[in-house]
Amino acid sequence: MENRITELEIRLTHLEDTIEVLNNTIIKQHGEIDLLKLQVANLEKKIKASQSSPVAHESEETPPPHY
Repeated sequence: MENRITELEIRLTHLEDTIEVLNNTIIKQHGEIDLLKLQVANLEKKIKASQSSPVAHESEETPPPHY
């Protein structure tokens, strides 16, 4: 009986260690995901800002009538 209890305690300790490692991995990945979301949002803003300009590029503009 004592041997079974010791075996269960050992298994429990290993399971607790595994849970802690997995939890730390999830916490790290959550931080990385938050950073990636922020980067994507910034890129979306930059793309929208560059596409929504009402002024055409100088090479695309027709010359004014006085030229």
